[in-house]
Amino acid sequence: MSSLQGRVALVTGAAQGMGAAHARRLAAAGATVAVNDIRPGAGLDALAAEIGGLAVPGDVCDPHTCAQIADTVAATAGRLDVLVANHAYMTMAPLLEHDEADWWRVVDTNLGGTFHLVQAVLPHMRRLGAGRIVVISSEWGVTGWPEATAYAASKAGLISLVKTLGRELAPEGIIVNAVAPGVTDTPQLEVDADAAGIALADMHARYAESIPLGRIGSVGEIAAAVQFLAEFDMSAVVGQVISCNGGATRTRV
Repeated sequence: MSSLQGRVALVTGAAQGMGAAHARRLAAAGATVAVNDIRPGAGLDALAAEIGGLAVPGDVCDPHTCAQIADTVAATAGRLDVLVANHAYMTMAPLLEHDEADWWRVVDTNLGGTFHLVQAVLPHMRRLGAGRIVVISSEWGVTGWPEATAYAASKAGLISLVKTLGRELAPEGIIVNAVAPGVTDTPQLEVDADAAGIALADMHARYAESIPLGRIGSVGEIAAAVQFLAEFDMSAVVGQVISCNGGATRTRV
């Protein structure tokens, strides 16, 4: 039996793709899952109904909204044990052509939003005397990527945040780790394909050429790693980054 039985989890960026897979995986393990995305929508409501959870839309860039989301989850479900910070915003452009406001929007969403969320959930986890925080970084946060300076910088910042919070919060029983997916089959790959001016299928094939496993990842594989880090019967892994990328960074981390 999973140690997530009876726990309550919050998954951000859950309306589609990777976030929805995380939510379904945690719910299947026995957790009550609150799903968040930037705005209300039929897809988010349908996912919440499907997994027996609740929908808590809101923009995580706003600290007050993050506090409201965390408080709503705790008040409605009775507790808040797990945060999966999966939200992300990404655009690509050569550095000198990247609009400055948009560059900072990427950083403020990915890094700043996670900062606000952790601040919002910590009081609830501290009341329980334990918690699990799983942050979704990226392979590009480890290696960098051309024309993705804002995204790569924000994801690298998340890795440093996780390592630091791992040290800071472990004494309280609040365990913080990260998953750094490699190229994964999500709708976000359409951004890459558009930037490269090629079809989505060709983008998949291009990425697969540099992956030792010979293919890009699936959202189910990333969700399995998220569940592993969210479990409460495993606490020795602290401040770590699990690289799920088919071997692409095997000699570089």
